[in-house]
Amino acid sequence: MEWGKRMDATEKKEVIKKKYQDIATLGGSCCSGRGCCGDLSAADLSRSLGYSEADVQAMPDANLGLGCGNPTAFAEMKPGDIVLDLGSGAGFDSFLALQRVRSSGKVIGVDMTQEMVEKAQENARKYGYSNVEFRQGNIEALPLDDRSVDVIISHYNKMS
Repeated sequence: MEWGKRMDATEKKEVIKKKYQDIATLGGSCCSGRGCCGDLSAADLSRSLGYSEADVQAMPDANLGLGCGNPTAFAEMKPGDIVLDLGSGAGFDSFLALQRVRSSGKVIGVDMTQEMVEKAQENARKYGYSNVEFRQGNIEALPLDDRSVDVIISHYNKMS
C-alpha cells in the first residue's frame, strides 16, 4: 500500500484479516509489546477488562489478547441457550460462554479467518469441549440460519 493513501473499507478489511491470520499462525497478539497495549500481556489485558483470574488461567491458549471488552460478563445466557460469538478468534469468549450454557447449550463461533477457526477448533479439542463449533464467515453474511441462536456476544475491536 502506498504511504499516505486512504484505504477504502475493502482494503482495511484485508489488512485486518492479514493481521489476524498472522496472529493465528505465528503467535502473539496485538499486545506482546508491539504498541497497541503497551507492555501488557494478553492475560494482563484480559484482567484489566474484567475477566477473572480463573477465566484467564483456565484457557491460556485461547486468550490472544485481541478483545476490548468482556461480553460474557454482560450477556444474559442460561443453560440450554445457543450462543453466537461474533469474531470468536481462538475461542476464549466462546469457551467462557459454554460454562454458562452448560452441556444442554451450544456455542457457535464465527471468525473471518480460516486460521483463527482452525486455532479455535484445536483449542476446543485440547480443552475437551464438544458442544461448540467454529465457522469461517463474515458478519455481513453469517454462515448460519436466521433465528437459530438465543444470544449473540461480540466486542468491537478496531485495529488501526
